[in-house]
Amino acid sequence: MLNFLKKNIALIWARNHVQKTNDFKQNAEKNQEKLLLSLVKTAEKTLFGREHQFENIKSIDDFQKNVQIADYEDLKPYIEKVKKGQRNILWTETPEYFAKTSGTTSGSKYIPISKEGMPYQVAGAQSALFHYISKKGNADFVNGKMIFLQGSPELEEVFRIQTGRLSGIVAHHIPNYLQKNRLPSWETNLMEDWEAKVDKIVEETEKENMTLISGIPPWLIMYFEKLIEKNGKKIKQLFPNLQLIVTGGVNYEPYREKMEELLGGKVDIVQTFPASEGFFAFQDDYTKEGLLLLTNHGIFYEFIPLEKYGKPNAERLTLKEIELNKDYALILTTNSGLWAYSIGDVVRFIDKNPHRILVSGRTKHFTSAFGEHVIAFEVEEAMKATVEKFPVQITEFHLAPEVNPSEGLPYHEWFIEFEKEPENLGLFKNELDDQLRKRNTYYDDLISGNILQKLKISKLSKNAFQEYAKSQGKLGGQNKIPRLANDRKIADLLKVYKK
Repeated sequence: MLNFLKKNIALIWARNHVQKTNDFKQNAEKNQEKLLLSLVKTAEKTLFGREHQFENIKSIDDFQKNVQIADYEDLKPYIEKVKKGQRNILWTETPEYFAKTSGTTSGSKYIPISKEGMPYQVAGAQSALFHYISKKGNADFVNGKMIFLQGSPELEEVFRIQTGRLSGIVAHHIPNYLQKNRLPSWETNLMEDWEAKVDKIVEETEKENMTLISGIPPWLIMYFEKLIEKNGKKIKQLFPNLQLIVTGGVNYEPYREKMEELLGGKVDIVQTFPASEGFFAFQDDYTKEGLLLLTNHGIFYEFIPLEKYGKPNAERLTLKEIELNKDYALILTTNSGLWAYSIGDVVRFIDKNPHRILVSGRTKHFTSAFGEHVIAFEVEEAMKATVEKFPVQITEFHLAPEVNPSEGLPYHEWFIEFEKEPENLGLFKNELDDQLRKRNTYYDDLISGNILQKLKISKLSKNAFQEYAKSQGKLGGQNKIPRLANDRKIADLLKVYKK
């Protein structure tokens, strides 16, 4: 009886919640300007606000004239002041948290999360679940066990500001109604050694009634493979009541086939788009492509056409001005004190009513050694289309340019870890090359013009990407290996795993 009441109460909550979200979905464009001006007004007396004449900003145009696009290096001097205990710098109050992330040029990054911003991190995940429950028409999973593969929740203090990984911070804010059913144990979540941690998670979960599992796809796969290796059963055999997987961090599509093979049965998938800087979007309809952009979560969005990103005076578009099926660099202004901040993600709108996006890549992750500017979305879609034509399974891949081969023309080299190899690698390679040519006209021109030869594939040994990640201290948590690069730094390290 208690379980019956619990899932029916969840269903009522979910339907009420979804009904209340209709306003922001329908009025996103109008409300975004109001939100920006409210953020500016709130921060008018901060150091950043005074330096950028916030008192004179009355419109989006004013804001764009006064506040230039910034990356972490641009905001770092302000953040360093906050870390030393200075107040009223980027936002009116000291941050409630710093989300600590690894950066390539800045070392560790300290992303401020204000007391206004923190609730939205949790609300985004809750809203994703409520939309799923409402669409599905049941909430059976609430009566089972749930697991969130995440970083350690242990926090340190930086001048009395609690600091740690975002997933660890969020762990302190999981609602009470989810805490009772949540796994793994607190002690296991504190473990830093990712392999040992996953082994312990397997031990704690393999006999439980798991109904919801959440994490980024590469680490879900690692967890599932360890479960299968230990028990000799597919995941749906082990967890027959597993109803929902919630993913985030990377595009799910390239992992779909591998995940389906490991699952061995039907499980619903909900994709999300969280980051230390905010919870931006989630799949509001698990049966359809696209993530609902959260325009009422304390974040004002701007979008720079990807082909103009990084150029002087690149146009900054708002929701009113975006076009469908174009790639844009995502720019944020948040209620945690990030101003016109370039997060490094690339998005593509597939709907305006409401605004739904795909995460199509990273501004720093592309291959353009020959002027082709191939982005992650293109290589992932090319791989997806190719895999659909061949009975193969891909664990992971990485693309890098080979500019100075020992013989012949330059080419793209794909490092691929196959779970199941194609019977004819040559046919697979040609199809993959053709699929990429269909998606990138510049690459097609380079091939047809005999500037490049067709791509080459280097097969990697089993667990190559896990071993690479371990060797770089990037195994587990929210660490992600770029799918493509414009140099051979990763490629040269992957060469040791060639078959």
